[in-house]
Amino acid sequence: MRLAGILLAVTFLMIAVPQGRTAKQSTYVGSKACEECHAKEFASFSKFAKKAHSFQSVQIMASKLEPAEIKECYACHTTGYGQPGGFESFEKTPHLADAGCEVCHGPGSEHVQSGDKALIKSKPNVEECQTCHNQQRVKSFGFKPMLFGGAH
Repeated sequence: MRLAGILLAVTFLMIAVPQGRTAKQSTYVGSKACEECHAKEFASFSKFAKKAHSFQSVQIMASKLEPAEIKECYACHTTGYGQPGGFESFEKTPHLADAGCEVCHGPGSEHVQSGDKALIKSKPNVEECQTCHNQQRVKSFGFKPMLFGGAH
């Protein structure tokens, strides 16, 4: 299981960073930082996307899981876990505790700072969603990609 978590984090890092960028150049800022310029999308995401409240699932299950299993949950239920500047713990990085905008669009600090659209992944594709929403998990909870489900 530990190897699967590592592979998941590496795969996520490969798809989450906008092309031509590196994780060192842009860091995670949390979804709230997106709200000022993307109010409509942020409101829709916050209201309709289960991932906007995904850390609650980890908290609900935590008493039934070993610490190593909980950390595996972080790869899909938080923003940037295992990556520079990503989620570390609820106490240290509460603004990254849910699977937020940057899970799909990549680390947003440079984009937020400059407003430059080239510094963020504007059009993620469904294949990228499968890092977390793979065949096994889809059967478990009825995955509906936000590409088609309300945030955009």
